[in-house]
Amino acid sequence: MSRYVFKLPDLGEGTVEAEIVGWRVKPGDTVAEDDVLVEVMTEKAAVEVPAPVSGRVISTTGAPGDMVPVGAELIVLETAAAGAGATSASKPAVPAATTAPAAASAEPAPASRSASGVVAAPARAAAAGANGGAAPAAAAAATPGLRVATSPAIRRRAHEAGIDLRQVAGSGPNGRIVPKDLEAFVARRTQPTPLRSGPKPVPAARPAVPTAATEEIKVIGLRRLIAQRMSEAKRTIPHFAYVEELDITELESLRRHLNGRLPEGAAPLTYLPFLALGLVRVLREFPQCNAHYDAERGVIVRYAAVHLGIATQTPDGLKVPVVHDAQALTLWELAAAMRRMSEAARTNKAKREELSGSTITITSLGKLGGIVSTPIINAPEVAIIGVNRAIERPLVIEGAVAVRLTMNLSSSFDHRFVDGYDAASMIQALKECLEHPATIFISG
Repeated sequence: MSRYVFKLPDLGEGTVEAEIVGWRVKPGDTVAEDDVLVEVMTEKAAVEVPAPVSGRVISTTGAPGDMVPVGAELIVLETAAAGAGATSASKPAVPAATTAPAAASAEPAPASRSASGVVAAPARAAAAGANGGAAPAAAAAATPGLRVATSPAIRRRAHEAGIDLRQVAGSGPNGRIVPKDLEAFVARRTQPTPLRSGPKPVPAARPAVPTAATEEIKVIGLRRLIAQRMSEAKRTIPHFAYVEELDITELESLRRHLNGRLPEGAAPLTYLPFLALGLVRVLREFPQCNAHYDAERGVIVRYAAVHLGIATQTPDGLKVPVVHDAQALTLWELAAAMRRMSEAARTNKAKREELSGSTITITSLGKLGGIVSTPIINAPEVAIIGVNRAIERPLVIEGAVAVRLTMNLSSSFDHRFVDGYDAASMIQALKECLEHPATIFISG
């Protein structure tokens, strides 16, 4: 037996330290090479750190929320091979980037989620049925050293619920476990077993929860990073808010017409692709709103291309996937790209380049959009466009009252670099495009 001291490896991107998000092992556990030991959060990404060797965990360093410098002792393993370790790690482990902390206030360089370094489990036999058949369990038992193929988010949920993923059958490619597989397994596991005979037992009375009870939740990982970015953006950027009401009756008529021509099963158009297309058009006249502020150099960087950030709510927090070069896309291409990017962010499949580099962001709460919102700018950008709920209201049109479909745009601008007049002018131009949607498609 020998001791193998594994130190926090260099995670790239100039990282000098990382925050421990959660340990996947504890002293006394036996791990195989490439098993995930710990999840850590850098300034750019959440990263799963795999075991460089097989062995038994002797000790771990740090608790969730603690910062660990690169090169500091992370975990000590007892290995069976005589020449496996000596007293320090002889080779760095190759971590797999997992979650990207792009949020409405995140930096434009979040990391991607990747399956890099993950050994996929053998494909599940189709005959095993959906979730939990005997074949997957037998295959996993026969090859205990293999990692189950799934996303870090699912792995984390299973770990918190005490579920052995080797018992869950995956319906994804090559037997990959997707969210519905885990949900089905949990539902089956928690389903009560019917009684064969006799009366139903009377459930024990639950102890009363004191009204003064509290729960403390440590702010770590992605949530900590979001909080930090939001605070920095609000503290350093003087936000200028501008709200305008739009009559989108004609836009809704066009949207319904186009959706009515779609083949069965095709995803319908929402308002967001029209908004994106209109925004691309008006930014030609207002380039100061399609820009970054580089605080270190003290310069404004204006972009000819529109790299559109789509603020997306995910189980891990708010992220901003990016539709690059939106100005080169048609309405249908924009709609497809926005759907694809949002789904990739929610399922942790977005690549690094798909989660960085936005030049202006659109945010929407959909049906929960309310009347007015005050979105926080996604630094280093200088503008963000917020979409509120569409509602029918009586309006006076040419002296007569008519019921029209209306929607508010609630936008924020960095008042250091975008004057109030320019911000209002840009939103007015966007309003005209959306109230007369045919103009969106007129070039020039």
